Amino acid sequence: MTAPAQLLIGSFGTIVGRVSSLVVPPALQRWVAGIDVATATGSAVVDVPDHATTLLVRTDKRELIVMGPRTRAAYHVAAPGRSCVRVRMRPGRAQALLGRSLNGVADGVLPFGELPGLDIDQLAADPLAALEEALADRPEPSERLEEAARLLADTTVSATAARLHISERRLHALFTDATGLSPKHFARIDRVRTVLAADAGRWADIAATAGYYDQSHMTAEFRHFMGVPPAAFTAGRRPAATSCTG
Repeated sequence: MTAPAQLLIGSFGTIVGRVSSLVVPPALQRWVAGIDVATATGSAVVDVPDHATTLLVRTDKRELIVMGPRTRAAYHVAAPGRSCVRVRMRPGRAQALLGRSLNGVADGVLPFGELPGLDIDQLAADPLAALEEALADRPEPSERLEEAARLLADTTVSATAARLHISERRLHALFTDATGLSPKHFARIDRVRTVLAADAGRWADIAATAGYYDQSHMTAEFRHFMGVPPAAFTAGRRPAATSCTG
């Protein structure tokens, strides 16, 4: 099933391109957080920070690129009409799919000519069928990383490690191998994404909901990740967009 193509606009009015979001079927939900087909409109685009690893296939080039976590917002403009399929993986699932550590892939890309068991042409044409076929016989992935990610949304790194009955050192090693980020960095990005997804309201209330100490802490963190403070971002005063090539 496909949702109608639309300009995907965040609660802060961020135009991120024309996107058709696919409904992730139950068979894929243990692996995939979201699938969409994005088409550039020639307008300025903001790619917000993301702690997930994403599989991306340009529909014109039929080549697979694995995008590591993005630790800062990127502002750019792509040529109109360019489109791609994007598969946002759940925490730890990309490591299991790719069969390699993700340590060091943050803010980077890994070009894959092929991925055993995954038909790249089919992924571009029919993402759901391609992924269901590729993942059908894969062993059930561990839930530990996803449980840790859920805990980090509401508590500290030390408390998360204690809840999982592992050391902080072990938790750090698990996260850097499986996500490319430390647990603290993962949690910081998650909080910024919570702010970006929040409904309009008082900044102090949004800060509290997202888990910040106070509004000033939220503002400093938002500026770090987005390049501008939240009030400037919502008013449209954002860093200049650069041209996307390639």
